[in-house]
Amino acid sequence: MFISILFFILGFIFLVKGADILVEGSSAIAKKFGISNLVIGLTIVAFGTSAPELIVSAIAAWDESTGIALGNIIGSNISNTLLILGTSAVITPLVVKKSTVSKEIPLSLLAILAVAFLVNDQLIDGTAGSFLTRIDGFILILFFSIFIYYTFGISKIHSSLVEELKEEKVKKHKTWSSVAMIFTGLVCLYFGGRWIVDSAIFFATSFGLSEEFIGLTIVAIGTSLPELAASAMAAYRKHTDIAVGNVIGSNIFNLFWVLGVSSIINPISYNPILNTDIIILFLSTILVLFAVFFGSKSTIGKWEGASLLGVYACYVVFLIIRG
Repeated sequence: MFISILFFILGFIFLVKGADILVEGSSAIAKKFGISNLVIGLTIVAFGTSAPELIVSAIAAWDESTGIALGNIIGSNISNTLLILGTSAVITPLVVKKSTVSKEIPLSLLAILAVAFLVNDQLIDGTAGSFLTRIDGFILILFFSIFIYYTFGISKIHSSLVEELKEEKVKKHKTWSSVAMIFTGLVCLYFGGRWIVDSAIFFATSFGLSEEFIGLTIVAIGTSLPELAASAMAAYRKHTDIAVGNVIGSNIFNLFWVLGVSSIINPISYNPILNTDIIILFLSTILVLFAVFFGSKSTIGKWEGASLLGVYACYVVFLIIRG
């Protein structure tokens, strides 16, 4: 038991550090080829913060531990929406851009609905079981491509975002050092993900808990640590639009990219019990919209942030009761 707990903790450390090293090495290589900080921020850094969810869900899908694969993604998004946004808003009120309210958040809602329809074969078609097939995975990847295209489009419109990202300096490294960092980051991500999945399966078996419960709670919060660090630091530095954009963008990444790739690796069977969690994720995103509209000047204030944290605490209690 002690060994499993140790590897579980080490897994998260390797995941977070591996993602950080991978991003730094990849950014340095990209800079050598003359790629702008803006493009680096919108691609490499964004992919890096979603790397823990991708690795854990991909390994879980490969091992046919579908409860962990799906629970990790849905749980991470709920954690992002309630825990991370709530924490960031408590640190400092979050000013939300009009484009986020009118485009990114609705796109996040669309992603939730798309996944809900794709996974509910049993409910919609009356089939014997529900699966997220490889075809479904390719559909999600197509949606993701549209999102990336849109992201680059708005980056050209919002010059303030360009200036914001230019302030973030990319560290310079020698080519061999950058390549070594990329390799080291990938190795850390793999072993971290493998240890987490193996330990999560062990915990579920030992304590009679479902894989969905483990995926929705401990694994989900652990893989959301990069988003928490990025958003909390952005909020502390008063870059509130980046804090909000990081969370909403990560949610879209997880549903379209991470879930799409995972289901292409291996079709994922779906437990209808997760429909409740998908509904909670949808309502949580709606709650953020309400917080923006009722807040002063499109702002998620400290009280609204505390309310989001309260809702997340109630959700965790609900998961414990459900088991």
